[in-house]
Amino acid sequence: MAKSKIVFFCQECGFESAKWMGQCPACKAWNTFVEEPTVPKNSRGAKASPKEIASAVPTRLSQVSLQSQPRTLTGIGELDRVLGGGIVKGSLVLVGGDPGIGKSTLLLQMCRLLAQKSVPLLYISGEESLQQIKMRAQRLGNFEKDMMMLCETDLDIVEGVVRKYKPEIVIIDSIQTMYRQEIASAPGSVSQVRESTGVLMQLAKGLDITIFIVGHVTKEGVVAGPRVLEHMVDTVLYFEGDRHASYRLLRAVKNRFGSTNEIGVFEMGGGGLTQVTNPSEYMLNGRPQEASGSVVSCAMEGTRPILIEVQALVCRTNFNMPRRTAAGTDYNRVNLLMAVLEKRLGLPLDNCDCYVNIAGGMRLNEPAIDLAIVCAIISSYKNFAVSPKTIMFGEVGLTGEVRAVNMVEQRVAEAKKLGFSMCLVPQVNLKNVSGISGITVIGISSVQDVLKYIKG
Repeated sequence: MAKSKIVFFCQECGFESAKWMGQCPACKAWNTFVEEPTVPKNSRGAKASPKEIASAVPTRLSQVSLQSQPRTLTGIGELDRVLGGGIVKGSLVLVGGDPGIGKSTLLLQMCRLLAQKSVPLLYISGEESLQQIKMRAQRLGNFEKDMMMLCETDLDIVEGVVRKYKPEIVIIDSIQTMYRQEIASAPGSVSQVRESTGVLMQLAKGLDITIFIVGHVTKEGVVAGPRVLEHMVDTVLYFEGDRHASYRLLRAVKNRFGSTNEIGVFEMGGGGLTQVTNPSEYMLNGRPQEASGSVVSCAMEGTRPILIEVQALVCRTNFNMPRRTAAGTDYNRVNLLMAVLEKRLGLPLDNCDCYVNIAGGMRLNEPAIDLAIVCAIISSYKNFAVSPKTIMFGEVGLTGEVRAVNMVEQRVAEAKKLGFSMCLVPQVNLKNVSGISGITVIGISSVQDVLKYIKG
């Protein structure tokens, strides 16, 4: 029998080391190494046989034929959008997020809709009993057709059941509860999670079935997070948002079968998750009409334009060093834009506290919202309200120029649909929106030009 040895794994990225280190050399995280026993494989038994080696023949690229396989629609439009148009057969999908954010609820709602289409399903839970799953399913609605359920944490048993019944879609809730008896470490450790995911990947590719894996993420990093698995799966979906708030954002950070820029917006209610088909209207709900420091901008999330409210509060500071805070956007970007205002417009912001917030809980790093941040800071500093029917977007450079952004037509069309009458766009993009009527589009070349349009 092979002798076990002790190695150290990073809980954030899975880096393996023979000794403990304070900082991981791969992901640069501190105090993330944990000690785990491993059993090395027998090198003689791990070798492939001559027959297996002879059967492995490389294939030329020109000889590979592409057969378009139709995707399976889940019935949840926001989920289909993030997946790239539906479920791809033989794919391995990781759904990550904080505990209680709504991962299991979303997948159970998906199972309910797919069961109505007579799609063979298997829901494997390692956290809840069958009665608990039944109670949660009743809150989501009536299941017109049954789906198979299994409460098991032993991966060998799970593998045998999947090979026996061969469902089209399998849900593993969650990967942190699965374990293999050959691995000496506890369930949820890096070794167990990585080994379990490897077995599930072989099942998905070998049986041509789709497997959804639920992975928990904690801020403390106590359990192995989904970052260890991102390179092994085909698609990584993250649920974002505050668990105490009603909104949820589903974002694809990796997708081999679609775009990684799409997001899905949901609202958590008593009956489960509800799709938000018009996120712009949802994000602007409750926006003040005649308040200084409030400006509306348009950000692109994939192919979807979303109108968001940018808020700024500028006030005199009582301390030697003013305080700067940014919620929902890059803190360093806000400091850069404030330096541009001090240099190009002569605003004395060096003795002012500044707080910038993206309302609605969105997290945006797109440069197109620079112009809105600048105007919100000016509006709050000079204490005047920007017209509630005005929207603006554009990237601001260090010399104060307003630079071009992409997909201008879609942004202006979304603003027109929600009733905005004036849109401030970069001057170089003005030619791209000449055919849109019903809204006044004005080109801005620098931050000095924007003052005469927002004071009214």
